[in-house]
Order: sequence, then C-alpha cells, then structure tokens
Amino acid sequence: MAIPDLMPHPVAAKYAVLVDVGYLYAAAGEVLLAAKERKEYRVAADELIQSLQKHAEERISGELLRIYWYDAARDRVPTVDQRVIAQLPWVKVRLGNLNARGQQKGVDAQIRSDLEALARHHAVTDTILLAGDEDMVPAVEAAQAYGVRIHLWGVEPPYGTNQAERLVWESDTVEVISADFLRPFFSRAPQPVPVTPPAAAPSPAQVFAGRTPVKPHAKPGQVAKLGPSRPRVEDVGEHVAQKWILTRGRDNIRDLLPGPILPTVIDTELLIEAEKELGHSLRPYPEARVWLRDGFWARVYREFDLGVGVSSK
Repeated sequence: MAIPDLMPHPVAAKYAVLVDVGYLYAAAGEVLLAAKERKEYRVAADELIQSLQKHAEERISGELLRIYWYDAARDRVPTVDQRVIAQLPWVKVRLGNLNARGQQKGVDAQIRSDLEALARHHAVTDTILLAGDEDMVPAVEAAQAYGVRIHLWGVEPPYGTNQAERLVWESDTVEVISADFLRPFFSRAPQPVPVTPPAAAPSPAQVFAGRTPVKPHAKPGQVAKLGPSRPRVEDVGEHVAQKWILTRGRDNIRDLLPGPILPTVIDTELLIEAEKELGHSLRPYPEARVWLRDGFWARVYREFDLGVGVSSK
C-alpha cells in the first residue's frame, strides 16, 4: 500500500510591486546628487522600472501581477514621461494631484486603497512596497490580515533612515536598495541658460525703438479712427501677463525669459486676450502691439525681480 504524500507542496507566489515614486525619486536624488527638488535631475524611468522588475523576480519565485507606479501631476494631467511609462507592459500609472507648491495630494490614499483591495480579493500572495511613509502602516496590517506577505523596499539613505520605523517593524521582510543600483538611472539636469543681468536687459521699448509706427490712413472724406491710449494698452498687457503667471505657473513663464521677443504663437495669444479685454480689435494699430508687449514684459520682469520696468512714455 502506497504511503500518501503528506508533505505540503510549495505554492507559487503571485505578487505586485507598489512604488511610491515621490519617495523613490526624492530619496534617490538626495543620496546620489544631494538634490532637493525633482527638477534638479533626470530619471531614465523606463530602464529603472525594468531593473526593479528584474530585481523583484530574483527575490520572489512566482508570477508578477503588475507594477503600480504612483506619481502626481498638475490637475492629474500626465506629463510626457508619465505617458511613456503608462505604455510599458505590466505597468499601471496612478496619478495624484500636484498642487501649486509642488506637493503631492492623494497619492498615499491610492496606495493604501490598492494594497488593501489586492489583498481582500486574493489577487496576490505577496506585495513589494517601495515606500517610506508611516501612513502605509494601517494598509500593511490590513493586507497581512488577509494573508498577504509585505516586502518593504527602501532607498539607501545618505545617513540615518528615510523610512518610518513603524512601517519597517510591521513589514514581513525589509530590503534597502543601494545607491549603486540606482545610480545608472539618475543624472543631473542640464543647467538653464543664465538670465541676462537686469542692468543689461533691454526694455521692450528699446527693442522695438527702431520701428516706425504705421499709422492708419483715412480715406478722402473720412476721419481717421483714434486708437486706444498707450497707458490703457500697457495696463491690459500687464493684466494678461498676470493671468498667465497664475494659470500657467512661474516655471512655464520663466521659459520665456530673458525676452523680450515672444514666440509667434504666444504673441498671437497675447493679442487675442488683449482684444477681449479691450472689447475691440488692435489690428489697425501696429503701435498698440508694441505697447501691449511693453506692458506684458513689464509685469513679467517685476514678477522675477529683474529690475526692468515699463518704457518711458
């Protein structure tokens, strides 16, 4: 009579990788480049994700469900880089909101929700969590209550620790990803072209001083139209600039500096916005276009403290 095999058979794991991109990038930027803000460095995210996936395969014997990539974007509109990442196989991009101060909102809540949902529906047996916030602890405990093992990954800190102590305690395994592992994927961002010193920056009036204003000619028997006044047009130019700074952000407006030449598309937008404000067309008054740019740049220069004001009347 054959003796029955009572030894338990190993069950292949099914796992997911949850990455808090804000933590990963900030911690790696600090240890590799001593950087404080994301704009200071560039990340080869697609190659980094592939390496993290391979690293996970070496640690857990089983099937990868997918990699969840938690990041943030202004108004949750994905950037070009985030769109590229979203097209990678086995990768799902989750976006929180990025407020005007560059702070992420809603990302932690998404991580906690997915972690608990995957465990509750028995979609995974193991989860790799690359994060550092203590807010993850309740979700870790809930997932473990459903039988899921939590493998916490962190980034090597320059000193001390960059992960909450309770999060480390509650996880089933803990691993620190070395700076050497991350170094190939991070590089310092190119330095922006220096802005012309205020003393050397010409005013819009100086730039356009060589142009002879073209005045509209009245037909015989007609009275020429009087155009808008210069102070009024410059005020509208400043108002439009202020709206752009508020809606498009300082970083986008900074790309126009040092000026004072505007790209054709933006110059056209400025004209259209100004005509809306004034309630009539500026097309017959070429000199008014110069005043409009004058007012626009005067406001931009004040915003960035370049010390260049409006031209003399």
